Amino acid sequence: MNTRSARYRPQALFVGLATVDISYTVDAIPRRDQKISVPAQAVTAGGPSANAAATFAFLGGGAALVTAVGSHPLGAIIRSDLGRFGIVLHDLARQRKEPPPVSSILVLRGTGERTVVSANAAVFSPINAEFNPRWLKGVSIVQVDGHYMPLCLAAAQAARRRGIPVVLDSGSWKKGMAGLLPFIDIAICSDDYRPPGCSSAADVLRFLAARGIPQVAITRGAGPIRFLDHGESGEMPVREVRSVDTLGAGDIFHGAFCYYIAQPEQSFRQALGAAARVATFSCRYPGTRLWMEKF
Repeated sequence: MNTRSARYRPQALFVGLATVDISYTVDAIPRRDQKISVPAQAVTAGGPSANAAATFAFLGGGAALVTAVGSHPLGAIIRSDLGRFGIVLHDLARQRKEPPPVSSILVLRGTGERTVVSANAAVFSPINAEFNPRWLKGVSIVQVDGHYMPLCLAAAQAARRRGIPVVLDSGSWKKGMAGLLPFIDIAICSDDYRPPGCSSAADVLRFLAARGIPQVAITRGAGPIRFLDHGESGEMPVREVRSVDTLGAGDIFHGAFCYYIAQPEQSFRQALGAAARVATFSCRYPGTRLWMEKF
């Protein structure tokens, strides 16, 4: 499979969470107080913004990431992995000595199901560094994930002033999101995303449209993507595959979407379809990077 473009290399800025991901494949989820051994582990950078940036860069774009990594030795894992993709890192926690957020992941062999425990952005909260508008130079699209919310808000506001489209990646309603939504142009949410007063995907579509967001999509794993495109709603089927690992599939979808929507004359629906194909392909392989070797 190869849907990469050799004609245009868009530039994107991703703002939000980066983690250290430690992943194990298991034959059964351990019981309480049980200790198990596994033959291998995978250690990479993770988090919604880091994985999206890696996907964007892999597909052929130029990516920069604004996040918090810090000076702890574990931060070298994030820097090394991002460096493989040529991602420019703007680390707003350079002087912080705490370890970066670490995610422990168990993937159930043969099912694609996974269990994740992560500290997320709470490790470095609050981050008081200011967003630098110079980071937007040459950028054609910005993605924010709602982690480090003041930073995401500042980035979205700065992008709006420059006429740069802002994409929201969100799997849950976060504190401060009501203030972020007015600066969002495209919202791509998971099926777990539930703003106040919403109890269904249809409610979410209406809620976001009422906040002035013209293009919204809700991903539902292997289920059809529900979308709203300038008032016209619909569903887009997702190709069925035998999933080996669904870890990071949503992040990969977001990175691929940003890449394709930034291509000249690419429509919202075309970008959704192309992103779905990439994310589905990634589920055929363990982890968040091995699929790139087979793509």
